[in-house]
Amino acid sequence: MLDRDDNYAGVYDRQVGFGQRPALLMVDFAHAYYDPDCPLFGGEGCRTALAAALRLRQAAKAAGVPVILTRVGYHPTGVDGGRFFEKAAPLTAFLPGRPTAEFAEGLVPDADDIVVTKQYPSAFFGTSLAAMLTTLGCDSVLLTGLTTSGCVRASCVDAMSHGFRTIVVGPACGDRHDAPHEANLFDMNAKYADVVDLAPALAHLEGLRATA
Repeated sequence: MLDRDDNYAGVYDRQVGFGQRPALLMVDFAHAYYDPDCPLFGGEGCRTALAAALRLRQAAKAAGVPVILTRVGYHPTGVDGGRFFEKAAPLTAFLPGRPTAEFAEGLVPDADDIVVTKQYPSAFFGTSLAAMLTTLGCDSVLLTGLTTSGCVRASCVDAMSHGFRTIVVGPACGDRHDAPHEANLFDMNAKYADVVDLAPALAHLEGLRATA
């Protein structure tokens, strides 16, 4: 049997490249993933992801690139979360008044940041995100966030489906375990997006700044 990389070679290894007018999307960097007492606690992988995403945010702002933060928020009954809220018990961390629903320490929305509230995995489902990106003239998305196997992957598929070049910045995404993190990065890179390291993403933003 072929190993994984040989199996995919020549089949799922095309790169689409960066766009010219990106937005930086930071998905669900919530306190829930950093609180050891919360079932969603993600450990070191989530900590390093936030640090990388904050570097991208700084570079995006310097380049005049829109920064969009998502947060999860529910009605006190969770009814607006539908079957997702019913299935995933830890989503109670995002009920009103829970400190776990707040943005992670070190991530305070600036006045020029756009905050999108969502109830489902994808940042696009049930929100105005796609229309807003079109209005902003964006042709691509630099995707970061939590968790890689959940809301990042769902947002990746929807970003691509809405016609945006999608660049997933691997080190700026995190999950509770390396196995689903790596598996989903591999699969997104194969079928839906380009998965890149932090340095190329920062270089792309720097290039946009230089030509602005």
